[in-house]
Amino acid sequence: MSRQVHRRIRLDALIFGLPTILVFAVFSWWPLLRGLALSFQRTNFLQTTWVGLENFHRVLTDPLLGQAVANTAYFALLAALFGFPVPLLAATLIAEMRRSRQLATVLVFIPVILPPVVSILLWREFYDPGKDGLFNSLLGVVGIGPIAWLQDAVTAMPSLVLTATWSAFGQGTVIFVAALMSIRSELYEAAEIDGASLPRRFWHITLPQLRTVVLVLLLLQIIGTLQVFTEPFLLTGGGPENKTVTVLLLIYNYAFVYGDFGAATALSLLLAVVLAAVSAVYLFATRKWSQT
Repeated sequence: MSRQVHRRIRLDALIFGLPTILVFAVFSWWPLLRGLALSFQRTNFLQTTWVGLENFHRVLTDPLLGQAVANTAYFALLAALFGFPVPLLAATLIAEMRRSRQLATVLVFIPVILPPVVSILLWREFYDPGKDGLFNSLLGVVGIGPIAWLQDAVTAMPSLVLTATWSAFGQGTVIFVAALMSIRSELYEAAEIDGASLPRRFWHITLPQLRTVVLVLLLLQIIGTLQVFTEPFLLTGGGPENKTVTVLLLIYNYAFVYGDFGAATALSLLLAVVLAAVSAVYLFATRKWSQT
């Protein structure tokens, strides 16, 4: 094929992809560049003043920032310890089913397709601090409670983690089920012949075969939980006693409560840098295990 034909093909490909490139530039690259500039400005979008690093100084010296970072890290830790194993265990149980596997997969995915506001309103009723609340009614049967779930500084964050886990575990479950279906059945058949129980098959066959999927989903969960916003915003508003204020909720408050868009953008850029650093460290730390 001649060089002229090669150039014609490249030109045709560029023309074909140009609309996509333009849309991506307008809605992705331009907001990034505009946000970078906004972090060095003080503006109400009518008048703009360049202030240099003042926005970053204000954000970093805000007493609430340390609390927000600690709360966000606490949420991510609880979600990793208690929320991440749930879809993997649910997928393992679903994979063991023969007749009702598809029905079970559909049922666990229902919370994912529910609008977040609907889910939050539902869980708000569950967390009713009165004796008639669903959870307090169940605990009352065994003589426990009532518990002020969202109004108590101790139980507020675990309650948010439970809500977030319920809303999102179906997506991970579906991915894990698809990955489990790709594992060779001969491995499980040989293990069953040797008398291996379900926990032993899970530990010695399932986990090693799923290590790449586990690593990717865990990284995505870490990134997602470090940007948690919906649950604290709709359920607690950051209370009680700022125990559920997260970094993204603080960014929201800067922008839409205090009207300080420069500080909000500065904190957003700092969060992006932290997420990039966390991702790089995670990928480096798990590189050897993912390749074995």
